[in-house]
Amino acid sequence: MDLPYRFQAEDPSRREAADPTMIVYQGEYWLFPSKSLGYWRSKDFVHWTFVTPAGLPIDNYAPTVMEIGGKMYWTVGGAGIYESDDPGKGQWKLVSDTQNQGDPALFRDDDGRVYLYSGCSDKDPIGGQELDPKNGFKPLTARIPFFAGVTPKHGGEIPAEPTDTPPYKDSGAWIEGSWMTKHDGKYYLQYSAPGTQYKSYNDGVYVGDHPLGPFTYAPYSPFSLKPTGFATGAGHSSTFQDLGGRYWHIATMTISIRHMFERRLGVFPAWFTRDGQMVCDTYLGDYPQYAPGVVKDPSKGNLTGWMLLDYQKTATASSTLDAHPIEAAFDEDMRTWWSAKTGDPGEWLQVDLGKSCRIDAAQINFADEGSTQLGLLQDGYGYKLDVSADGKTWTTIVDRSVEKRDSPHDYIPLEKPVTARYARITNTHTPGGAKFSISGLRLFGSGLGKAPQKPEGVQVKRDAADGRQATISWKPVAGADGYIVRYGVAKDKLFSNYQVYGASTLSIHTLNVGVSYFFTVDTFNDSGVTLGTDVVSE
Repeated sequence: MDLPYRFQAEDPSRREAADPTMIVYQGEYWLFPSKSLGYWRSKDFVHWTFVTPAGLPIDNYAPTVMEIGGKMYWTVGGAGIYESDDPGKGQWKLVSDTQNQGDPALFRDDDGRVYLYSGCSDKDPIGGQELDPKNGFKPLTARIPFFAGVTPKHGGEIPAEPTDTPPYKDSGAWIEGSWMTKHDGKYYLQYSAPGTQYKSYNDGVYVGDHPLGPFTYAPYSPFSLKPTGFATGAGHSSTFQDLGGRYWHIATMTISIRHMFERRLGVFPAWFTRDGQMVCDTYLGDYPQYAPGVVKDPSKGNLTGWMLLDYQKTATASSTLDAHPIEAAFDEDMRTWWSAKTGDPGEWLQVDLGKSCRIDAAQINFADEGSTQLGLLQDGYGYKLDVSADGKTWTTIVDRSVEKRDSPHDYIPLEKPVTARYARITNTHTPGGAKFSISGLRLFGSGLGKAPQKPEGVQVKRDAADGRQATISWKPVAGADGYIVRYGVAKDKLFSNYQVYGASTLSIHTLNVGVSYFFTVDTFNDSGVTLGTDVVSE
């Protein structure tokens, strides 16, 4: 999400927002993330207004919100419950001293009964209890423990990066981030694992017939998983319905370079299959997609179809720090970045797309290299983005030199697409004492060519000694920028995915022991995606 993420108040200088709760209240979207000193509201999910509240312990982790009778109720890790009848003005009052055990989630059932879920530990379980909304939200039941980690059986709980190899630790996963969704009479209690610092950070889910259980582990877990691509993570999330009743999933995305809690937010379509499987669609989830409410049925596709044009393309710059090379701005990894030697006006970064392409949108991801900013930033980035057909005559397509914005992930869909081979971003102002630095100069549109052919020879080998692991291989495809391995628990439920660059094999460790899976491989390049049709089992 393109938000003015807050710099934290202590060194090292870094931005953070995480653990998001999103609800619809009085016809607007309300977003409550951790460590932001406030919250946002929006009517269209594109333009957001920041609210600075009074009376809340706002700097704690993991806020959660529910509505009862036109009033909003809010709590956060280790705090009581607060009430507001006008959250737009930011006025809140404490109405309950009922505490939680970290990472709380408030849930109001259709019958008006209220429940509090919580838990954030590498040892203790997620649990829940019923509260009395008519008596200061006092507990009506003791806290009931539901489940802890079962890492030896659940691959999504392995505390490891996607590229790590065995042996894996079978303990140490943090089980946290609960959230309850009721759908068709079933209660879906999601949780996060294995830890917010991992690219494999994800959400699994347990399902029950009652808000206090018992709950059964969903074998398709984790259902929210994005271990690859530019932005990774997709754990500690909330699942909400938009103004039209369609489901969405807003998640924590990890950077975790300057600090373990250096994080961002991402939004993905979600839905339930006819037989009740919970789905979160992270397929090319950091590519341009439509905002909630635009597409009638996002489960049938919510991407704009604009492809990345500048992956690993040749680039030059005005200057470069040795530790942050030019290539890092075009490697599809938010954890790496190019940096100029200064933050002075006139520093620039230029890329050659190698051919004439149609450019529909740009996303400028600033990296804040060397920033000394602590706390809220009252400043913004200034730059110009120019394009050229020949590298000599330039046309400005984005001008932020006057209207500077604190937009560290500035996404700009163009009013009209342009055709160009070269693009150049030039600094006019860098805030926070930082150097001009970019983790991703991402141009989207069409390479004006053909999508690659589908891969042949797809094979899967499940690890006989550890059923959480499998290796998928296929024959390389000429003209492909990369591949997307899709898998799931049925041939028509290939909802989980990994992106692969520069290889024709992939080893994963996010499977569940005793569960059978099906796999296929798609190809993509700057001109489109070709879906695999060969579905194989292990």
